[in-house]
Amino acid sequence: MFEEMARIQSNQRVTSDTWLLRMKSPKIAKSAQPGEFVMVRVRSGMDPLLRRPFSICGTERDSLLVFYRVVGQGTVILTQAKEGEVLSVLGPLGKGFELPAGDVTPVLVGGGIGVAPLFFLAQRLKKRRVLFMMGFASAGEAFTAPHVKGTRTIVSIATDDGSRGHRGFVTDLLEDYLVRSGGENERHLLFTCGPRPMMKKMADISSSQSIPCQFSLEASMACGLGACLGCAIKSPDGSGRAYAHVCKDGPVFRTEAVDWKAL
Repeated sequence: MFEEMARIQSNQRVTSDTWLLRMKSPKIAKSAQPGEFVMVRVRSGMDPLLRRPFSICGTERDSLLVFYRVVGQGTVILTQAKEGEVLSVLGPLGKGFELPAGDVTPVLVGGGIGVAPLFFLAQRLKKRRVLFMMGFASAGEAFTAPHVKGTRTIVSIATDDGSRGHRGFVTDLLEDYLVRSGGENERHLLFTCGPRPMMKKMADISSSQSIPCQFSLEASMACGLGACLGCAIKSPDGSGRAYAHVCKDGPVFRTEAVDWKAL
């Protein structure tokens, strides 16, 4: 873990409420792994006091890339950050994805801003055939990551209103694909991040079809280090512990490590 004063290289609006932030952060960029996150002080000074957590969506040489969605005061302030300004960044934090081995086919399923950590995973798996299924509310909210282009990633998109790709949920794409590939004797490993209803559906698919899945959970957190205990989630009964913490024990968890009924 490092604390770096990262210089902003660009801060661009991607959709109406989504931005892509690129910062020069050599130490964090060099050591970051897919699924890990950073805590960013959105401007100099102590107001706002708390850092904001953001998934790492990719690295390019000594640069760190972060997608973020405007949801409150902190992210509104961040949209005003200009090229050349410096932000304090703490990271990389958390436990990321375990990369697939052997002949297993990685299937990435993301919803909304939840696609961000999966972009980094797709970048790291660029030499493999990867299926990437993305879900958005509408075509106007859909976005992709430039550093994923040129990889062997096969992208399919679902939108709630049908304005782009499949009309319906992104989990529909996954279920349809699993039905089509059922007789091909192909092994799969699922990776997912998105809204909680989508994650619960992914847990159902993973459990019912006995397909391993790694979940990147989103949670509000104040410290990112496990000290504030603000990101606690319930562990399944019989697991030996009552709660786990997204920032320290995750943000990536396996299906069986989460009490999905309590989430």
